[in-house]
Amino acid sequence: MSTLVLSEQEVVRREALNKLRALGIEPFPAAQYPVSHTVVKVKEAFKDAGHAEGEQPEANVVLAGRLMSVRVMGKASFAVLRDATGDQQIYVNRDEIAPGEDKTLYNEVFKKLLHLGDFIGVRGFMFRTQTGELTLHVKELTVLAKSLRPLPVVKTDDQGNVHDAFTDPEQRYRMRYVDLIVNPHVKETFLKRTRIFNAMRESFQHAGYIEVDTPAMQPIPGGAAARPFSTHHNALDTQFYLRISNELYLKRLIVAGFDGVFEFSRNFRNEGMDRTHNPEFTIMELYVAYKDYRWMMDFIEGVFRKVATVANGTAVAQFQGKAIDFGQPFKRITMCGAIQEKTGVDVLNADERTIGELCKKHGIEITAAMGKGKLIDELFSELVQPELIQPTFVMDFPLEMSPLCKKHRDDARLTERFELYVAGFEVGNAYSELNDPIDQRERFEDQVKLMERGDDEAMFIDQDFLRALEYGMPPTSGIGIGMDRLVMLLTDNPAIQEVLLFPQMRPEKFE
Repeated sequence: MSTLVLSEQEVVRREALNKLRALGIEPFPAAQYPVSHTVVKVKEAFKDAGHAEGEQPEANVVLAGRLMSVRVMGKASFAVLRDATGDQQIYVNRDEIAPGEDKTLYNEVFKKLLHLGDFIGVRGFMFRTQTGELTLHVKELTVLAKSLRPLPVVKTDDQGNVHDAFTDPEQRYRMRYVDLIVNPHVKETFLKRTRIFNAMRESFQHAGYIEVDTPAMQPIPGGAAARPFSTHHNALDTQFYLRISNELYLKRLIVAGFDGVFEFSRNFRNEGMDRTHNPEFTIMELYVAYKDYRWMMDFIEGVFRKVATVANGTAVAQFQGKAIDFGQPFKRITMCGAIQEKTGVDVLNADERTIGELCKKHGIEITAAMGKGKLIDELFSELVQPELIQPTFVMDFPLEMSPLCKKHRDDARLTERFELYVAGFEVGNAYSELNDPIDQRERFEDQVKLMERGDDEAMFIDQDFLRALEYGMPPTSGIGIGMDRLVMLLTDNPAIQEVLLFPQMRPEKFE
């Protein structure tokens, strides 16, 4: 049997909990509380009003929230109440919140049994203090939920040094619920994240495209070159995989007759973790019939411009000291041309051995499992990608790198593919989609050969997807956008963990 070990402050709070109940006050009441305003609505409603101190108008403002600070001054106190929209100063007078001569609610409850972090409800009227601060004069006070753990309290000493700030990244990610309470800028990141998603969604809906849902558990992990997570479905007695992409299902819907479909999907890849990679992440994928990758570049450039403006009020985003301008036309370069400019070698016409030697020359570690496409990708990632700060479309990937992409109309060694790079990392990946089922089957078979060489990211053959293509898919352009990375860019956060509410971490051990 385990024993709960409590800190001194936690013991005090549990004792207060018991004393509240002894006074007949339930610290976790079940009944709904009749909130009339949020803090932001109060500030809007009374921005040009507010009664002078001493007047007693009708107590018709009801707020609820977390107690964040208290200044007790004898029989009166000022406190700060925080709800989901902001902070509001409240004024509590001993003689006004309890009937008759019973001062227990103030002397015992408010002064001794309530603590920072507790949820309370207050009813009263708005007035302005002598300093002009809009304040709620409390006439009724209700305990709504007792906080049994103390919040981190940030203190600043006389020299301006900050103490006890909740800044340790591991603690913040593990206890995001505390992080969001005590670090207001973190909450703003996630509010902005919602605005970013909504702005993109509205762009697609305005264009007439349909939002859909596709399976997160798939019998074959398709649509990307990545190592999947696997799981066993007991009822079907079948091995399933968490999706690495929703691409092949969305293309099935283009086959089915939709002109444009999109999905914000949670994807899972059993790979490394760093500042731009998390095993669980969100991708938006869009597929539009009768379009190609050139059209998609123009379309998505406009979408990014709108989303950046909605997020920050301007098309220029500040990211880690750099001004990223989504308002200017995005630069366009070719992958092999960019590598040749850096190395002097035409990798498109070079053989696998030559490219491997070029990798070694530039200190890039290679293995026997890497084919020509993977080697070119490594060269690009090492030599070109870090310098792509402003939004840049990198076009025309070698055929070996793009098993789901249509061959280039002007050069069969290339594909009609682009990736969008910003601030040195990839944000989007798009194709003129491969809709020839015979060519697609051959590409899948080439992937199997790479798998046999030891490439654990090579694609499986999806026979059902091939069957769907055999029913006919019109010319189509598709794009996948890494939404977490886009949020990083537009909120000036250097790590993907900062824009995920609950990033993956090693499980915590509890005694």
